[in-house]
Amino acid sequence: MIRMDDDSVEDYIYEAREELKRVEHIIFVSLKYTRTTDVIRNAVLRLVSFFDMISEAYMIDSMDKELIDKVPRSPPLRMSKIAELYPDDKELQQYIKFYFFLKGVLKQEYEKINEYRRHVGMKFDFGTSSTIINIDSLETCKYFSFDFYNFSNKFFGLAKEED
Repeated sequence: MIRMDDDSVEDYIYEAREELKRVEHIIFVSLKYTRTTDVIRNAVLRLVSFFDMISEAYMIDSMDKELIDKVPRSPPLRMSKIAELYPDDKELQQYIKFYFFLKGVLKQEYEKINEYRRHVGMKFDFGTSSTIINIDSLETCKYFSFDFYNFSNKFFGLAKEED
């Protein structure tokens, strides 16, 4: 996403909210009926897209406040820049860390478990530990993303919190 002159923080926040609605649909409708790892992967991709949109809003805000001269082109660089700009905000740092976790998961090889069943999941091995992303953990990711959405709304002084 490259900023157009007429784009605003509100536009990106609105689009991010729409992306979260898509994630909800994937979790509560698509995944309920298909139960495949491809659908789980698509939900993770949508969550990453949500974070990318929010990061663009932070970049616009930073440009408006003259904290930065130019916006990094890649979303991971934008997130890193946000981490640099607000190193003392522990909550924001947690959201950024979660974003990089999701990006890392998308690059990893995974094992399909219980495909076509209720507990379908993607199992990732990280050497000494493993992680499983399934319907339940996706719901947790969605709630955490909503927390970031609400946090960002407060940060920008926008609308009230949502559940």
